[in-house]
Amino acid sequence: MSFTEICIYQVKPQKAQEFEVLMQEAKSFLEKQKGVLTVSLIKRGYLIDMPQIKEGLPPHEITKIVKSVKYMLYWEFDTKESYGLAQKNLYDSYWKSIDKCLLVPHDKYLGERIF
Repeated sequence: MSFTEICIYQVKPQKAQEFEVLMQEAKSFLEKQKGVLTVSLIKRGYLIDMPQIKEGLPPHEITKIVKSVKYMLYWEFDTKESYGLAQKNLYDSYWKSIDKCLLVPHDKYLGERIF
């Protein structure tokens, strides 16, 4: 059973481009971590509400940034021990630069993948 993290970043709007460049640079570093199975960064860009769902319509594109630009980092590891080492390596290398882009501290959701 693999171990996963979903990390939610709320990035200052004026730092969004810097954050994306930084994360693109960090991607190859993250992919080289022992035990990593996959790494994906997603930028929140759409909303969907119940009428759209009921009608089978596509989501609405977000056109206005209210407080922050939201990103989700998803990465998966072979074990939680590999995950722990990768977290230390990320902290020792890219974390200070990432943190400077954030409006608030990030949220981490951790667990074992069920399917």
